[in-house]
Amino acid sequence: MSGRLNDVTAHLGTTRELGLVITAMRGIAAARSREAQQHLQGIRAYADIIGTAIGEALSLVNVTGRADVLSPKAQRHLRIVLCAEQGFAGGFNERILEKALESGNSLDAPLFLVGERGLILAAEWAMAPTWSSSMAVHTDAMPALAGDITEALYAALDDAVPTRVTLIHGLPGKAEAQSIVSRPLLPFDYSRFPVARHGRPPRVTLAPAQLIASLAEEYVYAELHEALMLSFAAENEARLQAMVAAQGNIEQRRDALLAEFRRLRQEEITEEIVELAASRLGERGSDAPP
Repeated sequence: MSGRLNDVTAHLGTTRELGLVITAMRGIAAARSREAQQHLQGIRAYADIIGTAIGEALSLVNVTGRADVLSPKAQRHLRIVLCAEQGFAGGFNERILEKALESGNSLDAPLFLVGERGLILAAEWAMAPTWSSSMAVHTDAMPALAGDITEALYAALDDAVPTRVTLIHGLPGKAEAQSIVSRPLLPFDYSRFPVARHGRPPRVTLAPAQLIASLAEEYVYAELHEALMLSFAAENEARLQAMVAAQGNIEQRRDALLAEFRRLRQEEITEEIVELAASRLGERGSDAPP
């Protein structure tokens, strides 16, 4: 009996320690998700400034303000997929890769994949990225990662092969499962930016076409930076929800172990009382006169 009781006591201790770890992970995930979302306002303000500059630059040339729409049959499709770097995020990566597969998985279609956990799962699903990177685990590293993706993206573009670029990532929200979005990144849609109307055109030191192209690339960088922050917030939100579910399982397990501990302890006490009573009866029997 004591052996089984010792086992249950040890399991209770392990369960208590695991509960502390899960509580700490919940706190970290919640803090990281909140921190990422706090950075979004600054990123969007920067994108708005670039957008205003694009509108100013468009006034220097005779453009319609809209990029040419590519024919789906005569273009290459490049997907940028943002997954999680760390585990314990539930089905977050599975849902992102499923969304990526909805757009097709031809062998010659370039695939950019970010996040170690996504890379592991992609290998199991026979998805071979043409470019990959680790996902940043701190918000301070996001600007550099956005720059790396932007550089790799424009290096992969070929003027001779029209390319459509789609960005796939998670969105934070209050729902049980985070939304997964797939949105176009290129060709660049200039119609989003109203052309500035003024009597005196802005003074520039670059050729208008070069200036507009540079501003468009900077705006793409801002969009990637925003997507990384949203994905990071969603990843940690998914991890938080997974830890909440794990905490519930741990509590159920602990309650079951406590009930088992009390039962075994009561049985042990009962056995001790029976043994003590039998011993006392034996002593009285030996003291009786012949």
